[in-house]
Amino acid sequence: IDEIKPSPNCFKTKPKPKPYMSNLTPPKLPDGEKVDFDDLHRKRMEKDFNDLQSLIQMHFLNREKEEEELVALCNRIERRRADRAEQQRIRAKQEKERQTRLAEEKLRREEEAAKLRAEEEAKKKKVFSNKAFGGYLQKVEKKTGRKLTEREKKTKILTERRKPLNTDHLNQEKLAEKARDLWEWMYQLYSEKFELMEQLKRQKYDICVLRNRVSDHQRFSKSTKSSRGAKGKESCRK
Repeated sequence: IDEIKPSPNCFKTKPKPKPYMSNLTPPKLPDGEKVDFDDLHRKRMEKDFNDLQSLIQMHFLNREKEEEELVALCNRIERRRADRAEQQRIRAKQEKERQTRLAEEKLRREEEAAKLRAEEEAKKKKVFSNKAFGGYLQKVEKKTGRKLTEREKKTKILTERRKPLNTDHLNQEKLAEKARDLWEWMYQLYSEKFELMEQLKRQKYDICVLRNRVSDHQRFSKSTKSSRGAKGKESCRK
């Protein structure tokens, strides 16, 4: 067996790493003068203190800036939240108004439909009642062979003019409007009645005056004829 001989390279030492040298150059010491290490240390401490103060001041400035940005962000968030709440309130109000309009429109259509149905029913009832009463009067006239009396004519006219009053489908506002219409209609009827009564009074007065004139004329004519007859008899006797 051959002996294993160590290679000569195994006994070589590894090179030592070079120490890392920064770019900072050490301060030069004055030649021929005594170095005051206390002064150097003091200056070093003053420089460190000034640097620390600058860092602290910069830190507070950055913190103040961050706080201002945070306050501005909070304000923006609050404004957006308020704007969103206002928009939601406006949308809710608009939706409520829309629902109210729809409900009012639906109620109005229902009232109009009910009014039309009531008017149709009233027209049908009126037609049926007029036909029934008119047929009754015609039957009476045919059976008796006489004309209608003034009372029957008046009843017939009132039956034709009478309008059925149906207020079941009306609300409070419609009832007030209907009451105003009825009051105006009644006022008009009373005005017409007053005018007709005054006209009737004038006609009665004119008739009375004409009758008096006719009676006076007749009495005057009779007295003239009687006087003429008496004169004729006296002349005949002579």
